[in-house]
Amino acid sequence: MNQDLQRTLFYEMLRIRRIEEAIGTHYKQQKMRCPIHLSIGQEAIAVGVCSQLRKEDGVFGNHRSHAHYLAKGGNFHKMIAELYGKKDGCTKGRGGSMHLIDLEAGFQGGSPLAAGSLPIAAGFAFAQQMQHSSAICAVFFGEAATEEGIFSETLNFAALKNLPLLFICENNQYMARPFAKERQVENRDRVKIAQAHGLKTLVGNGNDLRETYQLAKKAIDHVRSGKGPTFLELETYRLHEHIGRMKSDVEENQVTLEDHCPLKFYKQKLLEEQVLINEEIDVMEAKIASEIDYSFLLAEESPFPIFDLDDEKAYAE
Repeated sequence: MNQDLQRTLFYEMLRIRRIEEAIGTHYKQQKMRCPIHLSIGQEAIAVGVCSQLRKEDGVFGNHRSHAHYLAKGGNFHKMIAELYGKKDGCTKGRGGSMHLIDLEAGFQGGSPLAAGSLPIAAGFAFAQQMQHSSAICAVFFGEAATEEGIFSETLNFAALKNLPLLFICENNQYMARPFAKERQVENRDRVKIAQAHGLKTLVGNGNDLRETYQLAKKAIDHVRSGKGPTFLELETYRLHEHIGRMKSDVEENQVTLEDHCPLKFYKQKLLEEQVLINEEIDVMEAKIASEIDYSFLLAEESPFPIFDLDDEKAYAE
């Protein structure tokens, strides 16, 4: 990666982190009346993958997809307005946090159901294939989604049809309540499950932006060249519990965000290699803070939508 690209990737990670932190702060005002799931600590995966996708490529997320949406080029102002349920939101206030959709950015949507996006993503990829499109599809999901029957069914269909589909498993080992070891049998291997269905598989450290970027490149090149679907598992860690609340400083597995923070480690590397200096980071921070303030102001001032199906004019708007 050249230095310009490294700076860009760092900026995108920093921007996503600060945006989600701001969402967590503003949510306490109780003006966002939809459930909010933050992915603080997992930014390297969204940025490492989506930075290599084209605008026409489709991306499907899950219930925790602010980072996926932003990394794919989604409109930040529209996303915040959506969280407030406002007319200027990316789905005019209909979807909220868990149903973000922005077709202009190629973000096809998320699903609050575990594994709910998997078959839809396969359908999108199948449609692109039938239309002889060069677009591919990427779908993000957590390791809990791999417990669902539709996970195996989608792997099988994708391999059978040789779909242009990239599966990205964000393995934070946490799930909604218990850790993975409390819900899955010992030595359960999702990668071997994907291999058994005929997919190319890659595994790596999702907290290392450079490693994630390189693995994503291999996976995307494989899918785009028509060689078939790929399963990419990236280990990561997130700071927040299932919905909003901060985890305790020390978890059962004795790790904290500081032990694995992708932003912290990438920043240290760029400073050590003199790709960035602290003054440049200060400028980035100020720019992001200004953008955040402006977006929340716009969201507050945006009107609520009118959902009156009997009023054709209001519905058209």
